[in-house]
Amino acid sequence: MKPLAERLRPSSLDDFIGQEHLVGEGAVLRKALESGHIPSFILWGPPGVGKTSLAHVISTTLKRPFYALSAVNSGVKDVRETIEKARRNTFFDRPNPILFIDEIHRFSKSQQDSLLGAVEKGIITLIGATTENPSFEVISALLSRCQVYVMKALEKEDLIQLIDKALKKDEILSKKSVKIESYNALIRLSGGDARRLLNSLEIVCNAYPESDDIIITDESVQNIIQQNMSMYDKAGEQHYDIISAFIKSIRGSDPNAAVYYLARMVEGGEDPKFICRRMIISASEDIGLANPNALLLANACFQAVHNIGMPEGRIIMSQCAIYLATSPKSNASYMAIRSAQSEVRQSGNLSIPLHLRNAPTQLMKSLDYGKEYQYDHDQPGNFSGQEFLPQEITGKTFYIPGNNPHEHRILESLKKKWNNKYGA
Repeated sequence: MKPLAERLRPSSLDDFIGQEHLVGEGAVLRKALESGHIPSFILWGPPGVGKTSLAHVISTTLKRPFYALSAVNSGVKDVRETIEKARRNTFFDRPNPILFIDEIHRFSKSQQDSLLGAVEKGIITLIGATTENPSFEVISALLSRCQVYVMKALEKEDLIQLIDKALKKDEILSKKSVKIESYNALIRLSGGDARRLLNSLEIVCNAYPESDDIIITDESVQNIIQQNMSMYDKAGEQHYDIISAFIKSIRGSDPNAAVYYLARMVEGGEDPKFICRRMIISASEDIGLANPNALLLANACFQAVHNIGMPEGRIIMSQCAIYLATSPKSNASYMAIRSAQSEVRQSGNLSIPLHLRNAPTQLMKSLDYGKEYQYDHDQPGNFSGQEFLPQEITGKTFYIPGNNPHEHRILESLKKKWNNKYGA
């Protein structure tokens, strides 16, 4: 018997839950489907929001041959063989087949290159699915030939609608007597992932004897899922919880916990590049100028893991995680940009001081663009002390150095130069 998530896969756009901005009345994908013509495109969004289901719906609606590959276990040979099958299926006025590639961000450059000719010649219509930003993970040549559609995490109302649909329409669950007293635990455990939600619902319902009425409470869901955690955790169920715990352990300077959560992710098959990206962010957000080398090491970790792959990459990630966890901490850079963005939103586009403006033409010079600008390298100590902020926020402070040795030195230098702005 197929899992509930497969049994409940939508067959039309009207049956699709969520993503109204793409498939609702008048939305871009619905209009494309109604016209009978769709471009090659990439669906970018978190797990379990319906990327695969939407690809199936499009293929069914347009009555096109459908081929599917997973980037996890497909190579260049598989891609070329599939494209050749698609080419043989394209004749007379028959529309070109759809090639769906799940987790396309895991394809190497050569694998992505092998798609270019088929997409460009119209042998296939490519639909890619990714949880990662395509700008970073898809080669520019392929990206330029595809639209990118962003799929959003499902809202609470969407998830409740999905549960109710399963209980009413599924061939198995609709025959059971199920009463839901609370949806909260199911929704919380799903993390916005429809597949995880339906897996949880099926596990809970199957835990009751056939003849019993099923009463779903938050407590019953928690107890049953806990007992079946090995089943529930196969596909990285706690993806967001574990990465959150990992980053918070680094922020909290606990190398033991950081390595433990790293091991959980490695054993669960998490994408190493995802882990490395999070460490790069943490190196700047949580450590910053308290130890500027942290960002360099985190970026080097990403490159090294990308170059050598797994399983050896886990050693490099472990070294980086321990280094970040044991580094001094400062969120001053993060707070500075947050404060500056808040000021920009509040004060709008303030006028740039005339002396800082570029003056490439005589007209601009006659309007005093660049006038009285002091070239700092011509001043004693390479410092002029002129004002750089717009007049309306002169003297405003965004960067406040953190309480650590490196930023203490920065603070002393700033105080010596700027006096009142950074304290006498």
